Amino acid sequence: MPVLMNAEIDGLLERTSRSFYPTLKYLPKKIRGQIGLLYLLARVADTIADSKHGETQVLLDLLSDYNDVAQGRSESLPDFTQIAEIQTNPHESELLRNVEPVIAGLQDYDAEDQQRILECLDVIVGGQTLDLQRFGTAKEGGNISALSNEEELDDYAFRVAGCVGVFWTKMSLAHLMTLPPEKENMFMENGIRFGKALQMINILRDIPEDLRFGRCYIPLSSLEEHHLEPTSLLDEENLEAFRPLYDSYLDLTNEHLEAATDYIRMIPEGQFRLKASVMLPVLIGQRTVTLLRTGNILNSDERIKVTRDEIKSYARKLLRALVIPGGVRRLLEKNKDR
Repeated sequence: MPVLMNAEIDGLLERTSRSFYPTLKYLPKKIRGQIGLLYLLARVADTIADSKHGETQVLLDLLSDYNDVAQGRSESLPDFTQIAEIQTNPHESELLRNVEPVIAGLQDYDAEDQQRILECLDVIVGGQTLDLQRFGTAKEGGNISALSNEEELDDYAFRVAGCVGVFWTKMSLAHLMTLPPEKENMFMENGIRFGKALQMINILRDIPEDLRFGRCYIPLSSLEEHHLEPTSLLDEENLEAFRPLYDSYLDLTNEHLEAATDYIRMIPEGQFRLKASVMLPVLIGQRTVTLLRTGNILNSDERIKVTRDEIKSYARKLLRALVIPGGVRRLLEKNKDR
């Protein structure tokens, strides 16, 4: 049996991911370490790709070289010193200074789990590479580029988050539960949509921040249908014109979240910890969508997010729901309308 998680990895996780760490604590021990390690490996790649300084090709090379080492195609780990020094988040800087032990953490797990982790990481890095090629380095004050169409948006959501649903599902089926073959495909599809839902929330919440660094994830083709362009979203006075399109994306996100609730229902009742680990992000996601419905999402000063107190409240409600017959279903349905 694999080790749960070594202390160094666990410490990095706790400092680097305040939002994901509570979810991680709910996970069953059989898969907690593997999922936590994937998070850190992906966070390294994300930190490289999102570095706000440096030439695009330098970041692309660092990203590629890092992935080559993780995948076992190379033994020469790149030097992250320079981009570690420019990080505004000290925990991300610390993570870049500790990439070697993070990669070494793969050796704590068997070959099958290593393959599952690295398959997912490879897809994520591919998405981040595509992002850098499209937009270049995230720099303030430059031109704004946008995704071309809805297909690119859906592909991006899969590459950076939907693939995590695939990984999570494979880990659950390998270590915790079984389903008939015909239900496995539906479980996988719901897992993919689960990941896409969370990424769509990030995109729809972070529009002003992304625009500031020259990135628009709202497709150009859809903006043009509403007589808008990427620069239109810089002016909060255009909220009324943008709102119908924005609401359509919130509707899509809610559809993905419905698939996520179906995913939860497919988890056996005895897997309390697994249910809890996936329920908390859904509850937070549902609440965030509700807030985004009414907030001024083009106002860069109005950061819309669920508060820490709300998250703690959800955690308490979740624990009660898990031990009450029908409690999970009622909690998800009630929260959807808040």
